[in-house]
Amino acid sequence: MTLSKALKTAFLAASVAFPAGAVGAAELNIYTTREPALIQPLLDAFTTDSGIKVNTVFLKDGLAERVLSEGASSPADVLMTVDAGNLVDLVEKGVTQPVQSDVLTKNIPAELRDAKGNWFALSMRARVLYASKDVDLSAFNYEDLADPKWKGKVCIRSGQHPYNTALFADYIAHHGVEATEKWLAGVKDNLARKAGGGDRDVAKDILGGICDIGIANSYYVGLMRSGKGGEEQVKWGEAIKVILPTFKDGGTQVNVSGAAVAKNAPNRDEAVKLLEYLASGAAQKIYAEANYEYPVNKSAEVDQIIASFGELKIDSKPLTEIVSHRKQASELVDKVGFDN
Repeated sequence: MTLSKALKTAFLAASVAFPAGAVGAAELNIYTTREPALIQPLLDAFTTDSGIKVNTVFLKDGLAERVLSEGASSPADVLMTVDAGNLVDLVEKGVTQPVQSDVLTKNIPAELRDAKGNWFALSMRARVLYASKDVDLSAFNYEDLADPKWKGKVCIRSGQHPYNTALFADYIAHHGVEATEKWLAGVKDNLARKAGGGDRDVAKDILGGICDIGIANSYYVGLMRSGKGGEEQVKWGEAIKVILPTFKDGGTQVNVSGAAVAKNAPNRDEAVKLLEYLASGAAQKIYAEANYEYPVNKSAEVDQIIASFGELKIDSKPLTEIVSHRKQASELVDKVGFDN
């Protein structure tokens, strides 16, 4: 099935209730918080390749709570979600089990998977800099967001949004709490408008002359420039240049979508096969095409729009370490009045 045809049929399979007896050896069951249209092409390709049928249940919220309530009789084999913090939460709530797989170890870098094999990243989005094409800028450090030369020129969404608390948590991992508080206060002083809106609003406001630079996710640029967000958003995407910022002592901050094998998975072997398939070059290419995300498998091609940003140097801080600072990051956002 082609990607376009798969996307057309994705919504038809978006929130399927498991049929009776859907725990056979030729089937597996996914609980997912990912938008169905983004994963269905991958599941269709897996079924074609393996002969294993995949049943999905879409859960916008409460994934771990659903599995916990079902207990040992839960039909869930694979748990799929977005954001490293959510993956770590699944482990902390005791609904995953460790997996040892040479395929997964080979295809997914160590900093993008749990050290004990409880979860694995399957795609990435980078926290990048959107900049006006009128700004003479070819490189950028996250630390520079607090430089007074950008006073009144920075746009960003709410500091309490998970995309930003993840970035701020990474800053803590690099520089500590005290330095991060000072930096956040400096970024707030540089804001051109109140922190808020969405990532695409950063591009919109740069086009409108409200700000010169802003922090946002990489994949939104693909959605805008490709036309998937509509004609108006094409103008937003074309109004900016994208720079892959880094920490002065590290790389570019990334967040992930990922998956884990459920603790009581009835079809564990099939679940592992699915994860291995999703980490393969072929599946990673579909991820890149469907949502303009970065593949975690280095052998997979990056979409041309995203590749135009240059080579991505992933920050070396393990996602589990970054996630451990989320609460501190959130507290600092409130302490400096970032969203006020």
